[in-house]
Amino acid sequence: MTYTTHSAAETELLGARLAETLRPGSVLAFRGDLGAGKTAFVRGVARGLGIREPVTSPTYTIVNEYPQGRMPLFHFDMYRLRDPEELFDLGWEDYLARDGVCAVEWSENVAEALEDPITVTIRKDPADENLRYVTITGGGPDADHCL
Repeated sequence: MTYTTHSAAETELLGARLAETLRPGSVLAFRGDLGAGKTAFVRGVARGLGIREPVTSPTYTIVNEYPQGRMPLFHFDMYRLRDPEELFDLGWEDYLARDGVCAVEWSENVAEALEDPITVTIRKDPADENLRYVTITGGGPDADHCL
């Protein structure tokens, strides 16, 4: 399903709506160019999970943890990883076992390690810097992402 957002606030709102459908162990695999709105979407997911602390990009830390809320949120940035094995070196399986939501930016760098993720692809409109096209797919046969 593809959605159109007209601002960062609308992108966040879409993330919050998706959060209502997530279950423990959900993996969100984000794809999109630099500045597409991946972190804005994750901020919305955090809000939808009841997390009130500020959500920032984990570019330099690789993963940020937000344990408060109805489920914890683990926000990964795989931009600097070039091999899926590096994800396991970070303790990926331990994060999955903590029954939270794993949000993975630059997921294409570790795609082979992600089993049945919900893929969120965000594309910028070349003619309008605020317009985004957000496509949500996957997540297994029981997934319903009609927001």
